[in-house]
Amino acid sequence: MSDYVIAIDQGTTSTRAIIFDRAGRIVSVGQKEHDQIMPRAGYVEHDAVQIWQNVQEVIGTALGKADTTDRNIAAIGITNQRETTVVWDRRTGVPVSNAIVWQDTRTQPALDTLAEGGGADRFKRITGLPLTSYFSASKIAWILDNVAGARERAEAGDLLFGTTDCWILWNLTGGVEGGVHVTDVTNASRTLLMDLETLNWRDDLLEVFNIPRSMMPEIRSSSEVYGEAEYSSLLRGVPVAGILGDQQAATFGQAAFNAGESKNTYGTGCFLMFQTGKEIVHSQNGLITTVGFKLGDGPAHYALEGSIAVAGSLIQWLRDQLGLIRSAAEVEQLAVSVPDNGGVYVVPAFSGLFAPYWRPDARGAIVGLTRFSNRGHIARAALEAVAFQTRDVLDAVNADVLASGGAHLTELRVDGGMVANNTLMQFQADVLGVPVVRPQVAETTALGAAYVAGLAVGFWSGLDELRANWREDRHWLPVQGAAERERQLRLWRKAVTKSMDWIDEDSA
Repeated sequence: MSDYVIAIDQGTTSTRAIIFDRAGRIVSVGQKEHDQIMPRAGYVEHDAVQIWQNVQEVIGTALGKADTTDRNIAAIGITNQRETTVVWDRRTGVPVSNAIVWQDTRTQPALDTLAEGGGADRFKRITGLPLTSYFSASKIAWILDNVAGARERAEAGDLLFGTTDCWILWNLTGGVEGGVHVTDVTNASRTLLMDLETLNWRDDLLEVFNIPRSMMPEIRSSSEVYGEAEYSSLLRGVPVAGILGDQQAATFGQAAFNAGESKNTYGTGCFLMFQTGKEIVHSQNGLITTVGFKLGDGPAHYALEGSIAVAGSLIQWLRDQLGLIRSAAEVEQLAVSVPDNGGVYVVPAFSGLFAPYWRPDARGAIVGLTRFSNRGHIARAALEAVAFQTRDVLDAVNADVLASGGAHLTELRVDGGMVANNTLMQFQADVLGVPVVRPQVAETTALGAAYVAGLAVGFWSGLDELRANWREDRHWLPVQGAAERERQLRLWRKAVTKSMDWIDEDSA
């Protein structure tokens, strides 16, 4: 019997392959960053060919570090940056352009025009999503309308669309030699093109965005065998048996399967997921309704999500654009060099404000500066901005859940790269007023992908076995007084208003 499951974690800044054992422990990791291509303001792109090359390399690295081969791997799971859009030629396997990343805002003017016919929420009842550039549909349309010859090739049936899970699966299972063109329900639910109830593409929405149905992948469950890795792969013959979008994967990896359970991931962005079970809950407070997971022939499980565009990427900005720190790890040291933020607040609306505001007209702001302000205050304010944004989302979650007869969230499980920052985690507990809990395995995104793949092939027996694997590493309790918490929240929300109404016709 095989000893391991491997997860391919294709993220916004890097791709990793992580091998897990039966106890859900990490055996080995391969990781490689890919280029962030920003040709102009508002444009964020990736080279999909580079991503596929990196996938192959990190698989080799992980297998080498584990001193194992494909014969000891039971299944492959895939998790991915959602919404990022790849369009490629089914005959050659060559993308027609760079992938358009979820952070990209170039399509917002077209969506604003579309919203004039029924508002930004005109398709929300069907898809769970507002009309913003975050999602895939407008990105596909932009490629077809702006890449020479793309629309003609698409209408002739020669082009395929996929988010990066679909792109990896197609290549991994043979590419032009019979690659499987499939995505799962969680990624499909992020396109603005899938009906949450039927779990199928909507022809009327494809027509709205002028996207040929022939481009679209088949929608399948999150846990089933889609195909096998091709013969020439290092994982030849191993079944590819699980796909989850990254935030759904992190929730699954946290063993948050039931209605009322939640997690918050601190990565490039910040994403809070609150499971609602088999019930579709339509948010009245600025959250997204999304598919949480679907295991084989079982029912779909849904979730409310608060999506924050900028979290870890704010620290990268301090490092790469401002030169304030030399490495991301330095931000905590700089932040604790001052006792508080000195009245400085950072609102990182680099791509507009996501949940719960959904204000594409917003742009980043640093407010409250005086001659007293120094780099320590800015670093501390940047960390605090991540926690404040999470509080805004959690308030929206609590309002929606109470309205549907549920109860307030009483504990927040956390994961992602930023949870290693103890200063941030303590401030997060303080600003939320509830305990924050970090698991022993912080790589919950990859773990969730491994879990759904392993379940599909019988490597794990069921959800109870996965729950037994979850173990706490550390927790933080709130120590800040309620009056101080409310004062800081009032100033934060005042700062948020200063970032709004920035983009207009002559400044876009």
